[in-house]
Amino acid sequence: MMRELLLIGIGAGDPDHVTIQAVAAINRFDVLFLVTKDGTDELVALRRAIVARHRTTGPYRAVELADPPRPWRDAPDYRAAVAHWREQRRDVWGAEVRSELADGQTGAFLVWGDPSLYESTLAVVAELADDTITYDVIPGVSAVHALTARHRIPLNRVGRPVLITPARLLAGGLPDDVDDVVVMLDAGTAFATLPPDGLTIYWGAFLGTEDELLIAGPLGEVAGEIVRVRTEAKQRKGWMFDTYLLRRER
Repeated sequence: MMRELLLIGIGAGDPDHVTIQAVAAINRFDVLFLVTKDGTDELVALRRAIVARHRTTGPYRAVELADPPRPWRDAPDYRAAVAHWREQRRDVWGAEVRSELADGQTGAFLVWGDPSLYESTLAVVAELADDTITYDVIPGVSAVHALTARHRIPLNRVGRPVLITPARLLAGGLPDDVDDVVVMLDAGTAFATLPPDGLTIYWGAFLGTEDELLIAGPLGEVAGEIVRVRTEAKQRKGWMFDTYLLRRER
């Protein structure tokens, strides 16, 4: 028999982001795998709360997986550092899945947003799959779509492409041929270093939660406010999930 893993997208923070398909998956698993790291106890609690909100079947077991440290922000070789971290995750998760999940049972990871967008869970689990472990992906509401919905704007404009990029690739500014850029993983507020002329920013943090923060406007006018609000919020909560769209008018 096979062990099955479900990667369930649970949206950007609002329990109502959970789709009917995800609710069905939440009611299927026997073991919930919870990845833990310093400063994110609240995220683990939110996952448990989502299960409590939507699960109507019997009890399940929860297994916590301590996340390896993330050293790549200061690593000279970014790609190599990420690859090593994913290998560590694969080894830890693989051992726990094989130990805690019996043949014929189903385990689950509740993935923030959508499992296929800026999320390493899918890449790691795909490496675990073999002739005894299979997996399925249940899509969720991504932070990108939660952001545009909350700001009441479309993600794309007619005839124009959209770029989704990590902030570290903004060092040279926006690409000349792209006017709509979604930025993920901006620990250093890269937007504040960009020439602001002609740029509008739509920023959001803790989307879908009670602590949601939204700021929008010309970059030159609101960049300082975003930096201040973001810094205060991160100090208060101990972690930060934010996403933003930079839009250039021509």
